Amino acid sequence: MNPENPVPPASVLVVCLCAEWCGVCNDYRSRFLQVQSGFPQVRFLWVDVEDEADLLHPLDVENFPTLLIAVGGAPRFFGPLTPQVEMLERLIRSQVENPQAPALADRAVADLVARIRAEKDIP
Repeated sequence: MNPENPVPPASVLVVCLCAEWCGVCNDYRSRFLQVQSGFPQVRFLWVDVEDEADLLHPLDVENFPTLLIAVGGAPRFFGPLTPQVEMLERLIRSQVENPQAPALADRAVADLVARIRAEKDIP
């Protein structure tokens, strides 16, 4: 906690939505884990869209990897991402450094964040 700002930062959640059969996803997983080590305050999850289809329903993920970033329960980014470490780091850093950024207006994505947080026991 920053002594000049006694309010703790909002929790940041980064979810990579992929499929086991996707070669790009399999290659990206080690890079995703590499980025995770640089952001110890951020919660990272890897979700297989086929193994956890019920969790994602009614949303369809057709492009891989697809990334979901939420801050304090509010979705901030949802969409496909080029599988580059620099892009992922930049997206996460922008959310960590700007926790008051507006949330996405898509109710289905907000509902997905709520389901993930409940199922994965994320406060």
